[in-house]
Amino acid sequence: MTAPQRLQAVAGWDVYRVRGAVTGLGLVAERLPGWRARLEGVARTLDSGEHWAGPAALTAAAAVRELATVTWAVERALAESHTAFERLGAEAGSAQQLAREALAGADEVPGGLGAALDERGRLAVAVEALVPGTELTPAASAAVAAAEGALRHAAAASRASADAGAALSGVGVRDAFAPPDFAGLASRVPVADPVCVTSGPSGPPDAVALWWAALPMTTQLAALRADPAGLGSRDGLPAWARDLANRQLLAAALDDRAIPPAPAATARAVARRIEEEEAAGRQVQLQLFDLDGDRVVLGLGDLDTADAVAVLVPGIQNTPADDLGALLGDARDVGRAARLAAPGTTVATAVWLGYDSPTDLGRILTRRNAVEGGHELADSLAGLAAGRAAVAAADGRATVLAHSYGTVVVDEAADVPGRLDADAVVLLGSPGMQGDATDLEAPEVYDAAAPGDLVVLSQWFGRWTGSAAFGSTELPVDPDAGHSDYYDRRGPTLPAVGEVVVGVRGPG
Repeated sequence: MTAPQRLQAVAGWDVYRVRGAVTGLGLVAERLPGWRARLEGVARTLDSGEHWAGPAALTAAAAVRELATVTWAVERALAESHTAFERLGAEAGSAQQLAREALAGADEVPGGLGAALDERGRLAVAVEALVPGTELTPAASAAVAAAEGALRHAAAASRASADAGAALSGVGVRDAFAPPDFAGLASRVPVADPVCVTSGPSGPPDAVALWWAALPMTTQLAALRADPAGLGSRDGLPAWARDLANRQLLAAALDDRAIPPAPAATARAVARRIEEEEAAGRQVQLQLFDLDGDRVVLGLGDLDTADAVAVLVPGIQNTPADDLGALLGDARDVGRAARLAAPGTTVATAVWLGYDSPTDLGRILTRRNAVEGGHELADSLAGLAAGRAAVAAADGRATVLAHSYGTVVVDEAADVPGRLDADAVVLLGSPGMQGDATDLEAPEVYDAAAPGDLVVLSQWFGRWTGSAAFGSTELPVDPDAGHSDYYDRRGPTLPAVGEVVVGVRGPG
C-alpha cells in the first residue's frame, strides 16, 4: 500500500466507533473490582465456617476462591487492555485528523504526496532532489508535515492495538475469540498459593491500597500468613485483611508465656471483648493491635463496606486494658442511634485507641500526645478511605466523633498535610481548638458542650468550639450533663450524633 493509500485508509477510520468500544470496555473494567470484592467476601465467609461447615462448605469455598482468582486475572487483563485501547483511540483520532489535512493539501505538493514520502512513510528532506529548483510553499510544507504526523500516529495506533490484544492473550483471548467455558479460562490462571510474596509499599495509604487490590486473593492470604506484623498495622489495607493479620498477632500474644504483664493484660482484654461481641452476634474487626505502643483499634461491623462509619476518638486516661469495654459500649450505642436515624443503612463504628492517651498531668496539659496522635489519626482515616476504595466501597460516609482531649487530637490531625478524610467531625466536650471549624477540613463540623462542663469552660487548648466565631453546628445537650455524659442513652446528644453519622442531620 502506498503512502497516499495509507493516508486515505486512515482518513476513513471510524474513530467514533473505536471510542465507543473503549468506553464500553471501560465500564466493564470498572465493575470487575466490585464483583471480585464480593466474591472474595463470600469466600472469606465460607472459610470462616461461621454459617456453613463440613465437606460441602469446604468445596464451595474452594470453588469461590477459584472464581475470585480467575476474576482477578480477567480484571487485570481488561484493565491493561483498556489502557492500550485508550491509547489506540487517542492515536487514531490524531492520525485521522492529520491524514485529512494532508489529503486536503496534497495538490500543493510538487510531485504529489507519494513523491514526497519515502518507502518508510517519513518525509524526504531533500524535496528539491525530486523537483529541482522547487521550494515548498507554506501550504505544501503543512501538507507533507501533516502526512508524516498522520503516518506516525497511525503506527502508534497499530502498536496500541497490538498491546491491547496481547493484554488479553494471557486469559486465552485471541483474534476476538475467548475460551468457550470457565474451565478453559481457569486453566490459564494460576490458582495455587504463590511461593514468594512481596512485602509491598509501606505507604502512603493510596499506594498500599493499589498494591493490595492488584493481588489475587490467594496471594493476599499468603501475604497475611507470612507477615502479620507488617500488614496488621499498614494503613491502606482493607479492614478485613488487617483483622486477619492482627488476630494472628493476638493469638500469638495469648500463647506467649514470656510476655510482660502489661501487654499480656491488653491482649487478654482485647480477646475478651472480641469474644463477648461475637457471642452477641456482632461482627468485630481488629484494625490495629500494637502491644509495644499499647494501641488498639477495634471495629464493630464491616468497616470496609458499611454505608456509614463512625470513628470514636477518646480523651485522656484511656487504655485498652482498662477502658476498651466502656468505649465499645459507646460505639454500640452510636451504631444503634445511627441505625434508628436511618433504618436500612449499614453502620460500622470503631473505637480508636490508636494514640498514647495521656495519663499524667504534665502530658494532659500539653499538646504533645495530641500532635503524635494527630499524625496517626490522619493516616488511619486516609487508610480507612483507601482500604474501602480497594473493595469498591469508596462512597461511604465517614464521621469522626472526638471527646475531650480527643478533639485536640483531631485538631492536630487536620494540620497534617493533605485533607482530613472525614465527611463530618463531631466535637464532644472540647477543651478548645486552634483556629475555627474550617481548619478541621471536614465539610460538616458539629459541637456538643454542656453548660456545666468544666473542661469546656477551661478553653485550655484554644477557642470555645460552641462560639459563633468558631463556626460549628450546635448539637442538643442535657443542661445537667457532665463531661462524660455525651453518649448517655437518656440524653439528647446521642440521637443527634446518630443522625450526623448517617447524614440525616445537616449543618447550619
